[in-house]
Amino acid sequence: MLPSHNKLMEPGNETQLSKFLLLGFSEDPALQPLIFGLFLSMYLVTVAGNLLIILAILSDPHLHTPMYFFLSNLSLVDVCFTSTTVPKMLVNIQTQSKAISYAGCITQMYFLLLFSGLDIFLLTVMAYDRFVAICHPLHYTVIMSPRICALLLLVCWIISVLNSLSHCFLALRLSFCAAPDIPHFFCELNQVVHSACSDTFLNDMVIYLTAMLLAAGPLAGILYSYSKIVSSIRAISSAQGKYKAFSTCASHLSVVSLFYCTLLGVYLSSAVTQNPHSTATASLMYTVVTPMLNPFIYSLRNKDIKRALKTLFMRETRNLSVDPSQ
Repeated sequence: MLPSHNKLMEPGNETQLSKFLLLGFSEDPALQPLIFGLFLSMYLVTVAGNLLIILAILSDPHLHTPMYFFLSNLSLVDVCFTSTTVPKMLVNIQTQSKAISYAGCITQMYFLLLFSGLDIFLLTVMAYDRFVAICHPLHYTVIMSPRICALLLLVCWIISVLNSLSHCFLALRLSFCAAPDIPHFFCELNQVVHSACSDTFLNDMVIYLTAMLLAAGPLAGILYSYSKIVSSIRAISSAQGKYKAFSTCASHLSVVSLFYCTLLGVYLSSAVTQNPHSTATASLMYTVVTPMLNPFIYSLRNKDIKRALKTLFMRETRNLSVDPSQ
């Protein structure tokens, strides 16, 4: 085995990889229609729910504030995040194929890293927005001016793009001995890297380093913001004032808890169990389920969003009821 491996790694004798095989959740043909229907339903709910949030925010001038500006961007990122993985999986189930091209896998990995990074940074910026609103209300309009909000969004994009580019460029230098089996429903970075024949030390170092900086760092920022928010809320004398202040953070806090708990569950499950299918199932939570639930959390717990959605539906119903010929 070793001589053969070395031969494949020699310049000029390296195997030209054309595809990866995504094994998905189950190879049982009887379960494929059920998996297809389940994922298609979740994808349609995710896209419809997040697009409704964006439309509601755009259509209501009262929601043209920093908090809802970042929320609309979060909803857009969630749609893109889910669209990176689910459509390809649905196509593979429908065509009874597990293949994804080498270029397609690297591209999917790039956009997954990009949108997951944006999710993390937008949640962090939204926590900062709530911190300024509650702890420094008199300076809120100055600190969170439209220019600052646009700058914060630009920084989120730049860091996410640089992070995803670094991982993908490092993945491109790896050599693969054959069409690797990826025990996942998408090209997950860690699985792709560890299916390579060449040395992955540099890739692993960058993965761990960026995980510490880009996951633990924003989480620390969110926890710090909420520690200050809690202190400010406790200082409010009236119960009504405390409830009003906390209600502006409840939806965001719910989304942050859901996102980080599912993300933590993925890495804990991969560390505890050696079963890759268990990790794939855990990954389903933050790649599909969390983006699907975010619109429900914000619409059910937020009076402004509910009012904007109601106005939007009433306007559309009224437009549909008007006879175009009149």
